[in-house]
Amino acid sequence: MMNMKTYIVENGVQATERINELQGQGYTKEEIYLFAHDIIRSKHLTEHTETNNVGITEEGFFDKIANVFRSRGEELRTRMTSLGVSQNEAMHLEEELDKGKVVIVAQ
Repeated sequence: MMNMKTYIVENGVQATERINELQGQGYTKEEIYLFAHDIIRSKHLTEHTETNNVGITEEGFFDKIANVFRSRGEELRTRMTSLGVSQNEAMHLEEELDKGKVVIVAQ
């Protein structure tokens, strides 16, 4: 297993470039997760880059259910921490998402 890496990028073009770099380093698309604050933007970028979604396997059943009642920011932080991102880093990354940036987590 490779070390987890997190990146903050400005847009989908930069996200695609970073994902290609990660693949060149040996990561598979199943090991790369993309986050955006806007749900529709997140879905489109994930589909376009063919990266993985945080699902029940990574997040756990109860967190998945609890996300229905959480704010988008809380949901994103929970999903990032389920991948191994620390609470403090998840808070920082979520602040960047609030600014319209895109976060990539490779594990």
